[in-house]
Amino acid sequence: MGFFRRLFGLPSDEVEANAPKETPLSGQAPEITAPGVAVDTTPPPIIDVTPPPTSQPPPTVQLDNVTRQLPPLESFVGKPGKHLSYGVSTHVGAVRTNNQDALLTMLSSAISADGYPEFGLFIVADGMGGHHDGERASALATRVVAEEFTASFYMKLLAKVPEEERPLVSEVLTQAVQHANEVISKEIPEGGTTVTAVAIVGDLAYIAHVGDSRAYLMVNSDGLDQITRDHSLVQRLIELDQLTQEEAASHPQRNVLYRAVGQSETVEIDTSTRRLAPGSRLILCSDGLWGQVPPDQLHQVIATSMSPQDACDRLVNIANERGGVDNVTVIIIQLPG
Repeated sequence: MGFFRRLFGLPSDEVEANAPKETPLSGQAPEITAPGVAVDTTPPPIIDVTPPPTSQPPPTVQLDNVTRQLPPLESFVGKPGKHLSYGVSTHVGAVRTNNQDALLTMLSSAISADGYPEFGLFIVADGMGGHHDGERASALATRVVAEEFTASFYMKLLAKVPEEERPLVSEVLTQAVQHANEVISKEIPEGGTTVTAVAIVGDLAYIAHVGDSRAYLMVNSDGLDQITRDHSLVQRLIELDQLTQEEAASHPQRNVLYRAVGQSETVEIDTSTRRLAPGSRLILCSDGLWGQVPPDQLHQVIATSMSPQDACDRLVNIANERGGVDNVTVIIIQLPG
């Protein structure tokens, strides 16, 4: 990240290599800075850009206070012998000395008379804080979310608890992220992390999101649809037409987050639900990837790769070839079809 160098005029690569992602959450967490550097601790203004509630016919999902209509609810039946597949890759990058990103994947395919749906849990977390606090926070977040979601939902699915007695998937995922927030706030007060988590049950994807890691949906050759919203200062300025996408890419505060896991006692979590068409792909990634590889190239690489793993490896290589200024993490999930 060039934030510290541009803001304070520091020439040293070492400072940039270990500079944390900034989270100026007023009154909620101390600001973490490079040693010996005086910093203006006045947080930037947080401007409420929440749109007025809309009224649309059900069924709907809630995403960052915007009501959106669900796609048609027809399910598809997977072909025999065809299952979810995925690829993962993470790299420290070319500048950092430690990897503060973390990822976790779980995939269950069952073929039996019980008729269990295919299940997957995928999480990307990008830590922030001191040299080791960030990596501890991201690791703890992925573990806590996975533990709670597995115990509260997946084990009940395996135990054949009737559907009407099981908690809603979206509620369990949200509660798991909230629990991770509480644990990190208590155990790593100087750290924080983004969390982008996706639970797939059958052909439905449930997303819970905090921070500026991203989730994209790719359906066939129709391009990428970004299905999460960055909780960053520059994104708010873009939404207010005070900044263009091009200006945001080089803005000195482009890494400043106004919402992260572990920075306060409670955290607002964006949630959404998507019906996944046959052959569609979900991409989860940290800003070390999307900051170096634009959406059109993400789409081109994924569309021309032999497998999700091949696409992950190629994308991480591209990010590093373009400077590798941050840790790089990506998960690509492909549905059968």
